[in-house]
Amino acid sequence: MLVQDLVSAMERIAPPRYAESWDRVGLQVGSLRAGLTGPVLLTIDLTEPVIEEAASMGASAVVSYHPPIFRPLDSVTSATPKERIILTAARAGIAIYSPHTALDAAPGGVTDWLCEGLSGGSGKIAGDCRALEPHPEGSDTPTVKLVTFVPERDVETVRNALASAGAGRIGEYTVCSFGSMGTGTFLGSDSSKPAVGEAGKLEMVGECRLEMVCPKRNLAIALQTLRRFHPYEEPAVDVYELAPQPRRRIGAGRRLMLDQPVTMRELGQRLRAFLGTARVQLGPSGDTDASVRTLGVVPGAGESLAPLAAREGCEAFITGEMRHHQVLAAIHDGMHVLLAGHTNTERGYLPRLADRLGSELPGVACRLSTRDHDPLVVL
Repeated sequence: MLVQDLVSAMERIAPPRYAESWDRVGLQVGSLRAGLTGPVLLTIDLTEPVIEEAASMGASAVVSYHPPIFRPLDSVTSATPKERIILTAARAGIAIYSPHTALDAAPGGVTDWLCEGLSGGSGKIAGDCRALEPHPEGSDTPTVKLVTFVPERDVETVRNALASAGAGRIGEYTVCSFGSMGTGTFLGSDSSKPAVGEAGKLEMVGECRLEMVCPKRNLAIALQTLRRFHPYEEPAVDVYELAPQPRRRIGAGRRLMLDQPVTMRELGQRLRAFLGTARVQLGPSGDTDASVRTLGVVPGAGESLAPLAAREGCEAFITGEMRHHQVLAAIHDGMHVLLAGHTNTERGYLPRLADRLGSELPGVACRLSTRDHDPLVVL
């Protein structure tokens, strides 16, 4: 097993394309060709005690949920804790990988795990659950739809020519197209040289509307190829931009509609028991004994999605932490607010991640850090 195998496994669990644009996910320290000769240590925060723990156990890699390198470092010395962490990892040959918001957005990731606890489900979500902000899933490269109109006898020639220029590829399939028959009309001028009919006469021709997807980077050569193999002097061509297709269960946050309504007091107790935390803060927006059913759920610091949750009809918003005025704004929007602590809403997912990684990397020990903990305690 190599670090590359660990990276590939993490990318299957939490594809980096699911991460927020501002995030810093992926391999942050290490070589893809280095061997995984020691255990992989899982942590929420990569602190100095955690990197010392990793070094002492001979770990080959650390999967740190929060990226230890978030802003560019001016140097890597022993001058600051952040630099010492990176320096220690590099000296010990410990790779560092961070999934962060990609793991939040992925199906079966941190947010879905939190929804399981809030819904009272055991290993599953008891209710309808979808992303608050669905991820716009599309191809790796911008794609267009290329449409032209071809006499029936020439369809195969034009289709194959376009395919040779890169059009018509969908996943593992090539020469993908759609054709529908219709009637085309044209009236050529006296100087035209129509391939069908006569100049100066209105012609009606049976044509096939031929549609093929095409990577935007291949569009110029595809158009050149089309004009070369199309029988018409002036072929009709349409080019349509294709928008990404949002995926309902992938993306930031969740809108959870519970199978069974619950009071806010009961929901707070359920959350505290699920997370094993001593404290959950409630910001009531009305009667806490009234039942709620539609929840906005975001692990960590989710205040940026609170306005969207309110617009989506959520009656309560559950996250780790929010600033004072954002709590007031959410309450003003008619939502109860439950806060359970930033890392408290994330750390409990690590055992599940360890199991998933273990099945992806047979023979590699995936361990949970014993030095990673919430920096805040309840007195």
